[in-house]
Amino acid sequence: MTKSELIDAVTKRAAESDIKLTKKDMRALLDIVFETVSDAIKEEKRFSYPKFGTFKLKHRKARTGRNPQSKEKIQIKASNSVGFKPSPSLHDLIN
Repeated sequence: MTKSELIDAVTKRAAESDIKLTKKDMRALLDIVFETVSDAIKEEKRFSYPKFGTFKLKHRKARTGRNPQSKEKIQIKASNSVGFKPSPSLHDLIN
């Protein structure tokens, strides 16, 4: 699903619940929500939403890797990434 498809879907669901928001308003609202989630992950190292799941900041240590084409050893820098663990209810829904 793309951002525009998400905006369309949420706007449609909101209209079904008698919540009147334009697509422009919904785009702004969703941008604020995702910025807030991103800030929470950055500052608190996690974001949890009940019945959906938890996003956690993960640190990957520096390590030695291998270039698959030349087989040459390379150093891979330490980095951060975000992991996601679905809640039991979401896990059951998708399985």
